[in-house]
Amino acid sequence: MIELVRSNDSVLISFVTSLLTDADIEHSTTDSHMSVIDGSIGAVTSRVLVAEGQLAEARSLLDDAGVDVEAG
Repeated sequence: MIELVRSNDSVLISFVTSLLTDADIEHSTTDSHMSVIDGSIGAVTSRVLVAEGQLAEARSLLDDAGVDVEAG
């Protein structure tokens, strides 16, 4: 799995995962519950990972949706 998005914005993470789910792109979200542990200070960001073979498709999907993601 390769990192597609890293953000403290839970709405963005939710939107991205929704887009990926609807497009049947294999993905995983990590560190989404770490804010409970770190006291909600945002020191640990959530990450969305996608299958290596679907990275280009996922980036294109996010671009079409207007999500500005730096290429990793």
